[in-house]
Amino acid sequence: MKHLLMPALVALSTSVALAQTTPPATPDLAAPVPPAPAPGPLSTYGFVDAYYGYDFNHANGNDRQGFLYSHGRQNEFTINQALIGLRYDDGKVRGALGLHAGTYVSANYAAEDPVLKHVYEAYAGLRPFKKAWLDIGIFGSHIGFESAISKDNWTLTRSIMAENSPYYESGARFTYEVSPKLTLAGLVLNGWQNIRETNQAKALGTQLQWKPTDKLLINSSTFYGNEQPQDSLIRRRFFHDFYISYAASERTSLALVFDVGKQRGAGRERYDTWHTGAIFIKQKLADELSATLRGEYYYAERGVIIRSIMPGALDQDFRVAGGSLNLDYAPAANVVFRVEGRYLNGMRGVFARADNADNRSYGNVTTSLALSF
Repeated sequence: MKHLLMPALVALSTSVALAQTTPPATPDLAAPVPPAPAPGPLSTYGFVDAYYGYDFNHANGNDRQGFLYSHGRQNEFTINQALIGLRYDDGKVRGALGLHAGTYVSANYAAEDPVLKHVYEAYAGLRPFKKAWLDIGIFGSHIGFESAISKDNWTLTRSIMAENSPYYESGARFTYEVSPKLTLAGLVLNGWQNIRETNQAKALGTQLQWKPTDKLLINSSTFYGNEQPQDSLIRRRFFHDFYISYAASERTSLALVFDVGKQRGAGRERYDTWHTGAIFIKQKLADELSATLRGEYYYAERGVIIRSIMPGALDQDFRVAGGSLNLDYAPAANVVFRVEGRYLNGMRGVFARADNADNRSYGNVTTSLALSF
């Protein structure tokens, strides 16, 4: 029995040793990997822009200048815009519904119906044929380099030209992609930044976006319409917005914006003219840090478009010029902390204060923490 046991133990120990030294089986690298599921046509989005601003030598309460509508409160922690929405796009039909609130809404939608003022976008669209879209409803403006969503802009606060041209529109929009580099759009609108119609006239708009290279974008947008109430004299408005943006290098980007418009004067045959321009220089300082320098000017004959030149609108021109410096810190792709200093100088009394009716200069600092999801 002893002689039979010894060979058995030897055989068992050998098999254990082989099991310990034999490498485990490796997966078949050539086997196909299951594809990731395609994204569905329905998506959600959200955005919150919390801010605090401080105006130097301010004596008019917590409201900033009457012609500044975004980040329009000072010495107050508040929300410029809180936004949540749904979008649907299956390649043939599309639509969106977004709701928002904040000081941006209070200022820009003050004249809108209370039921509609919290609608950021609400439209339905379809492809009438390949490379074309027809959308009807409420959507973002076809005018301007700066949008309502602050994180998408190079600077925290908006330029005077952006604050006094449409952020949103209501109507029908036809978009056609001529080529991957050229897109055209035509619009029939209720008016100049209004959801509900204010008269029986409709406004017209066009947009051309040309991207000849990956670094260069050229935009031309127009607006034509009568923006007076139904019982008022017809005062037609003509407007053209032009901008060009250029990525000079991996770290440096430039943008030049110029607007010009004309509108018939009240009780007058002649037209009042306004024109405005801005230049932006954006520099990437590090992976998470960037800076933007902005210079701007705004001229409006007899204060046309600008709602209030002073505490009471006067029959005189509006002239303002200035600049700002913006610092952005983005520790993640969907969050950015921003600090901006801004200075403006204008005609006598344009920045009138309760303690200085002739004041012509204005400065502020604004900070923001914005999150998108």
